[in-house]
Order: sequence, then C-alpha cells, then structure tokens
Amino acid sequence: MFYNIPLLPPQKDLESKIVLKKLPSAHRRLAELKGVAATIPNESILINTLALQEAKDSSAIENIITTHDELYKAQLFEELISNASAKEVNNYAEALKHGFDLVRKNKILTTNHIIQIQQILEQNDAGFRKVPGTELINQATGESIYTPPQEYDKIVEVIDNMVKFMNDSIDSDLDPLIKMAVIHHQFESIHPFYDGNGRTGRILNILYLVVHDLLDLPILYLSGYIIKNKADYYRLLQKVRDTGEWEEWIVYMLNGIEQTAKETIVLISQMRSLMQDYKMRIRKELPKVYSQDLLNNIFRHPYTKIEFVMKELMISRLTASKYTALLVKRGFLKKEKIGRSNFYINVPLFRLFKNEVEYRQQAPPIQTINPIVQS
Repeated sequence: MFYNIPLLPPQKDLESKIVLKKLPSAHRRLAELKGVAATIPNESILINTLALQEAKDSSAIENIITTHDELYKAQLFEELISNASAKEVNNYAEALKHGFDLVRKNKILTTNHIIQIQQILEQNDAGFRKVPGTELINQATGESIYTPPQEYDKIVEVIDNMVKFMNDSIDSDLDPLIKMAVIHHQFESIHPFYDGNGRTGRILNILYLVVHDLLDLPILYLSGYIIKNKADYYRLLQKVRDTGEWEEWIVYMLNGIEQTAKETIVLISQMRSLMQDYKMRIRKELPKVYSQDLLNNIFRHPYTKIEFVMKELMISRLTASKYTALLVKRGFLKKEKIGRSNFYINVPLFRLFKNEVEYRQQAPPIQTINPIVQS
C-alpha cells in the first residue's frame, strides 16, 4: 500500500460538527486531570508510578509483556533481573522521563529530542532509517499492510515538517487536541526508525500535551485505551491513508483522551486517599519515624529498598533499616527477598496498579519488517 505522506497542516477542514461536539468534553476532562494531579504533594510520585504503568501498557501493544512484579523488581535490582521484557519496559519509562525533562526545560519538541527518546528506548543510535525495505505486516495473515517512506531524505523532510507543526511554527488555528491526533497519525505513517516507532509515538502524545500546557506532568497515557480498542486503532490509521477522511480517527483519539483522563483521575484520587490513610496512621503509630519524605518514598516506589530510603531521606543505613523494620512490623510494608537482598512492598499501592484494569487484546499486532542493517 503506497501512501504519499502530505506535509502538514492537512488541506482538509478537520473541524466537522461531530469533532467540534466531542472537543469540549475531552478538554474538560484534561483540565480536571491537571487539577487533580496538583493535589499529590510530590510530583515525582505520579511521574514514577504512572510512567511505569504506561511503559508496561505501551510495551504490551508491541508484544513486550511483563508483570508488575517483574517490572518493580527490575527497578530495584537491575543486575539481578534476567527478564528482557522488564528491562525494555524500564527503558521506556526512562525515555519518557528524559523526554519530559527536555520539554519542561525548553517548552519545545525538536527532531533531536525525538531521536534521543528513541535511542533510550532501543538502546542504540541507529537514528532514522537509511536502508530501504521497511514495511508493516499483519502477523496473523502475513499480509503487507503499509509501506512507509523509504528514502532517508524524505523521512527527514516530513519529520521536520511535523515538528514545526507540533511546535506551532506553522500557522494553523486547529484545536491542539485535533493537532495531536494528526501528529500521532503522521508520525506512525512516517515510521522513521527501524524499531520503537509505536512506543516513541505514544511518548510524543504525552509530551505534546505538556509543551502546550494542557497538562503540567506527563500523566495521560493512551496505551491502555489503545490496547482495549486495538482493532479500531490500526483500522483507522489505515483508513486515513486509504481515503483521506480524518473524522473517525480524530473522534477515536478524542474519546481516548476523555476516557483515559477519567480513569487517571480515579486512579490518582485512590492514590491520594491511600496516602492520606498511611499519613494519618504512621503519624499516630510511629510519630518518631513519620516524615513527609518517608511517605513520599513508599508511594514513589511500590517496591522500595534500604538504599532508596537512605538516599531520599538523607539518613544512614542503620536508621533506614530501623524505619523499614518498624513499617513492616506495623503492616505498612511487606518484606520480601531476592537473592541476598531485601526489598519492601507497599501492598495496597501495588494492588491498586495491578488490579486497575484487565486488558484484552482484540487484534493481532502489526509487525514491522525491516531490512537487514549491518552494525
């Protein structure tokens, strides 16, 4: 399937009656999410925990499957974990946080930023595709679904144009959420890298919202929505290429923003309630141990360890060991062991993430077939 990727902005009127009717509810939920996030006392709690949740879900779309337990252990003891999927998911979380650091500082997303994000994801510096032969294949049927641009110069041209459009340096009065839908479609159609395009594209969605002040933190993650609606996701990506009709794709993305924002608001509210419960109980039962920094630590890391407590509270190993022992004794943490090392689980927080949503994969994944590149 050949698709001549047009430069942005699209020449068609994208603000149909159906799209304009859907926009206010998506914006309203985003604004509500932005406000709820501000009620968590330390932003790194949300960035750390929700970034890992998104990393897990986004990677699952690409058939990189890991459990919460494996993921949290890999965060604690990378040298002891042989699970390749858990390491890949952690790479995603690191790429997301790195991207957030870049856009928070600069309030702009550049082509170089996109390359940096993909480098952290894939742990290589191959950059944009330079060798022709890449196509997208349906793994179930073996059918070729779509062939992205093959020439390096063309990839650079359309990526640079997309980045200008993303940062408002190309005149366009489109609503920013419509623009986000267009940008995501454009990036996935360009498919500029040999690997990691889907995950990079989903990170760009989040960072775009931060660049344009629709969110202060990177906490709206569409991967869970895409997993639940995977068949429609791939169908509508291709429909735009086949027909040039954008409405259904834009509505799909707006629905995703609204639904995901609602789910995230509930999740953050549950985290806030759990934190408040822990705060009151620890202050009552362990007044000499309690501090806001300690509370932040055991909610920043569903699995924590002595070294995390030492570093974040700036206390000695002896004191950190004493604190965690008391928290275990009172039932706030559960002590576990891997190899010779101890770690400590915030069980209610772990369950909150583990049981949040049960996803069903509804369609076979799309596989990228790349040429063999000599390294």
